[in-house]
Amino acid sequence: MNRKRHQIKAAILLAVAIIVLQIAGCSLPIGEKTAREPKSTNGETIEIHFLDVGQGDATLIKQGSHAMLIDAGNNDKGTAVQSYLQSQGVESLDYVIGTHPDSDHVGGLDVVLYKFPWDTVILPDLEKDTKTYQDVLKVIKDKQKSITFPVAGTSYGLGNAEFTIIAPAAEDYGDNWNDYSVGILLQFGENRFVFTGDAEEDAEQDMAAEGIDLSADVLKAAHHGSDTANTMPFLEEVSPKSVVVSCGEGNSYGHPRAGAMNNFRSIGAEVYRTDEQGTIVAVSDGKEITWNCSPSETWKAGEPTGSQKTGNGEKPAEEPGATELEKGSQDRGGGKNSAGTQEDGYILNTNTRKFHRESCSSVSQMQEENKEYSGLTPQELEAQGYKPCGNCNP
Repeated sequence: MNRKRHQIKAAILLAVAIIVLQIAGCSLPIGEKTAREPKSTNGETIEIHFLDVGQGDATLIKQGSHAMLIDAGNNDKGTAVQSYLQSQGVESLDYVIGTHPDSDHVGGLDVVLYKFPWDTVILPDLEKDTKTYQDVLKVIKDKQKSITFPVAGTSYGLGNAEFTIIAPAAEDYGDNWNDYSVGILLQFGENRFVFTGDAEEDAEQDMAAEGIDLSADVLKAAHHGSDTANTMPFLEEVSPKSVVVSCGEGNSYGHPRAGAMNNFRSIGAEVYRTDEQGTIVAVSDGKEITWNCSPSETWKAGEPTGSQKTGNGEKPAEEPGATELEKGSQDRGGGKNSAGTQEDGYILNTNTRKFHRESCSSVSQMQEENKEYSGLTPQELEAQGYKPCGNCNP
């Protein structure tokens, strides 16, 4: 009997030890990286659609009957994004993520949130007092839904796929809205994809330090291929085989920047670009990824035409798109800069529908919620229904 008691006691102690080790494994020492075991794909595939919205971002992810959207391009892209989703058979969205309040990311999001049923909307825990962002918040309020704020390390299911919040990994980035971008790591079988919005160097450092294994097959280039992001330490952490850059041809920001392109080449990554190839689609069966086009072979960097660089006390840029989503369509528009420092840019009054030069005396009298900054030409602004101010644009 004593021997039997000892055996039972030993078995209990072993079970307790296993449980303790499992619990301890959920809190690894600093420097360790947590990696998730791949879920079964059940013979299905996942589709990642990097939409061509010109100088902006929009990504559709489909897994079986499940779908999610990350960003929706600029204000004039909402209907185009809606049409593309409908052409792909999307009837509802499990998740909608607005990475950060800049208009080239959330400008078209109000249309999508209004037109489609959706379950969860994820936005960073901050507000921007622009009409563009307030339109997004208004649709959410009108639908009597709540916002889910991102918490790094939190995971969500998307059919047989799973995504984990990896950013923002810190609470305070001052007035650099880009670094508050919602970032996710998407896993389907053995394949992994990283999306980081417009996150720049500080945010990349925080993501790398938070203890999540960031290695991935595909990286959606941060900030449209800016050199204030896509730093070598972060790229080495992710070590992607492929990088996708969403930007518009001839954009005034010079995206993708030469520094970022050199970094992509240094790590041996293949590069896909919406400015050259239109909407780009990656399909994964959980082991291999196939693309609807070949990688770009130009390695051509953009040429900035204004003062666009952020991260040195300047506020982040808001960049509009100017294309449809069909493959090969091109953007030849400019960009927005919330600092208002763009030499060839204009300040818009969204209430009076007039555009002004920055030096115009009317600018100081505008209500902040009616003020937006644009790098579009006067002809492009007039095509959108704006009129020139008679004082500063005689």
